[in-house]
Amino acid sequence: MKNIAISTSVMQRGKSGVGQYVLALTRALLEHADEARFHLLVLEDDIPLFDFVRDRMQIVPVSEDWRPAVKNILWHQTVLPRWLSTQRMDVLHVPSYRRMLRHASCKLVSTIHDLAPFHVRGKYDLARMIYGRVVVKHLARQQDQILTVSTATARDVQRFFGIPLEQQKVILNGIDHRRFHVGDHPTASQQVRERWKLPQPFFLYVSRLEHPAKNHVRLIEAFNWFKKLTNSPWQLVLAGSDWHGAEHIHAAAKASPFANDIRFLGFVEDDALPNLYRAASCMIYPSLFEGFGLPPVEAMACGTPVISSISGSLDEVVANAAQIVNPEDAIDIAEAMRFIASCPERRDQLVKAGLENARRFDWSRNASQVMQTYLN
Repeated sequence: MKNIAISTSVMQRGKSGVGQYVLALTRALLEHADEARFHLLVLEDDIPLFDFVRDRMQIVPVSEDWRPAVKNILWHQTVLPRWLSTQRMDVLHVPSYRRMLRHASCKLVSTIHDLAPFHVRGKYDLARMIYGRVVVKHLARQQDQILTVSTATARDVQRFFGIPLEQQKVILNGIDHRRFHVGDHPTASQQVRERWKLPQPFFLYVSRLEHPAKNHVRLIEAFNWFKKLTNSPWQLVLAGSDWHGAEHIHAAAKASPFANDIRFLGFVEDDALPNLYRAASCMIYPSLFEGFGLPPVEAMACGTPVISSISGSLDEVVANAAQIVNPEDAIDIAEAMRFIASCPERRDQLVKAGLENARRFDWSRNASQVMQTYLN
């Protein structure tokens, strides 16, 4: 039976897309816990996030001293390889390009979610941009298997890193359909009203508050146009933790003439997220670039119509099940908001198409493909 190690220290306390990927993949891999011995390398403060594995996987605590980014990279390149050797691991899966190992005594599997540093200027500070553009290119070529979460990302890896498509394995992200489903909309609306004092109707954007990559400032500009054009009661609800550049987003909201209709919820925990989707009148996702983009699919599975850009992989993720906008054109976004707010027939069409589209993304099936990668 193979020993499989999974490094989880890039999950940012579960408050990022990579964090949700790690948690979802781990849950799905529980179905395969009898096929291999799993060892989850977890920073000490993150251990409670993995209570669901109970005794089926081994938790290997990692000191919080190694959490800061530079120290964490150092730990991966020096401490971790020695541990893999002494513990006789057969496979190491690093679920983010930011911590790929240069060498190890076992098979190296890494997931690349996106190559945003090549697409979005100013997404990170200079040091992280250089790391993502230069260092990662060389680390990627040292991996035994590269997993990519979309065809768009796979093409980027070929284009920027020179790794042919045939040497990669595209395994789509999935969603947990036990959590994300149509459910009871009246109950969801009541719970959302009670917790956040949110009346309907409202547009919902679920994303960490990151500027400029997630495009919140332009979305607020579009919302201002929408309100001026329609005098509509609809609100804009932003759910997500503050991240790089969040101060620009808060400033744009504060300066808005409709600031009272722009709500910040902060990070929304997993248990509350499905009902937030169900209560929303529309999910809007104007991101400038995505390697995948789970929130639109989660919203679709909950029966919520979606407005989305098709930047990066979003084209293949949302397919024909969303109202498409140009994320760099605030007027185009505003017009889409006006159309959806005023046309219940279009909302009904998008709900039906979204439910069908969401069925394509299933973690149980996709985790089986990851497991095959480990064992082959």
